[in-house]
Amino acid sequence: MIDALPLILFLLIFILILFGFPVAFTLGGVSVLLGLFIFDVDFFYLLSLRVYGTMTNYVLLAVPLFIYMGIMLEKSGLAESLLETMALLFGKFRGGLAIAVVVVGAMLAASTGIVGATVVTMGLISLPTMLKRGYSPELATGTIASAGTLGQIIPPSVVLVLLGSVLNVSVGDLFTAALIPGLALVGCYLLYVVGMAYFRPQQAPPMPTEEIAQFRAGNMTAQIIKAFVLPFLLIIAVLGSIFAGIASPTEAAAVGAFGASVLTIIQGKFTLPVLKEVMRETTHLTCMVFIILVGATAFALVFRGLEGDRYLVSLIESANLSPMAFLAIVMIAVFIAGFFIDFIEIIFIIVPVVAPIFDRMGIDLIWIGILLAMNLQTSFLSPPFGFSLFYLKGVAPPQITTAHLYRGIVPYIIIQLVFLALIILFPEIVTVLLD
Repeated sequence: MIDALPLILFLLIFILILFGFPVAFTLGGVSVLLGLFIFDVDFFYLLSLRVYGTMTNYVLLAVPLFIYMGIMLEKSGLAESLLETMALLFGKFRGGLAIAVVVVGAMLAASTGIVGATVVTMGLISLPTMLKRGYSPELATGTIASAGTLGQIIPPSVVLVLLGSVLNVSVGDLFTAALIPGLALVGCYLLYVVGMAYFRPQQAPPMPTEEIAQFRAGNMTAQIIKAFVLPFLLIIAVLGSIFAGIASPTEAAAVGAFGASVLTIIQGKFTLPVLKEVMRETTHLTCMVFIILVGATAFALVFRGLEGDRYLVSLIESANLSPMAFLAIVMIAVFIAGFFIDFIEIIFIIVPVVAPIFDRMGIDLIWIGILLAMNLQTSFLSPPFGFSLFYLKGVAPPQITTAHLYRGIVPYIIIQLVFLALIILFPEIVTVLLD
């Protein structure tokens, strides 16, 4: 019974979270109560040291900066400008609007990394237009929801920053490793959209020629420059400085936050009320992340105090599980957990438990980090509880049903699962830029 206490703690916390109890206080409260019962008060002197170490972690300073950057870009009207320009550039092609949504989703992912904001913004702007132009509801909703979640894997990503901190690996290396998988996934989405437009043209019609002619008759060059060049400069400033070794991810996040403010000024949307709102939302999200992190720190301390990591290792060794079998179990567990709880909770509850085991097995933790990020992205889309589906349903027109969302997202989930399998079979997809 004593040996099984770590697993009982883990399962109890997971069940309480599923019943709707606040994650941070469930993690911390249950762990502390059990710790007081098993150990004494002096044991928790270590907790204050761990929390202090977490709060002074220089890498985690990138979290509020990237959140600020994403929210400020959302307020700048950049997404609307990008979508309008891309839609008219690709509009003469069948599936052009869907192609525009995927490309803009990738650019916003590289600019913001915040899934909820991206899905909501693109849903408000592009979904009514796609439906008006005759797109099938399934293709329209599936494309928007999946493109909006690219911020999970395309750097700079808050998910990768948090994974880097928990796995104790370089966030810069995670960003570099995620670049090819992220861009390749965008390419797979585009191939699917083009294939749908070719084989089922009635589901993805082109835009009317009059609208395209009207757009090109105006100051098209200036609009393209304003919509594309400025965001690209921001992406290059943030990612380029990391990949070139000029700046750490935290310093690059500061550059991104400043650059997002400058872009908002250029767009004419920077006002004192906007700045206050961005700062309020940034503070709210950052506090949520860090209070969960404090609760997770208490859980990790008690779990390891109960020698839960050793117990798990002994279980795996006695079961004669190979590294790939253990990886498969973890991937399935993360995928299922993603139906019910947010990625932040998964990162702080499940990953600290399995990371030491992967390390002991000699598995590359950078590769594990990318697999987890891709898996979390997939779970964001999976019915019935995919968070991106809820975001999109909240802003979709009344004629869009939940069944439309579920049917539309299935092909993209299949694409992601196939791509996840390819990364497992061919790890060099992740490691090629690190060699």
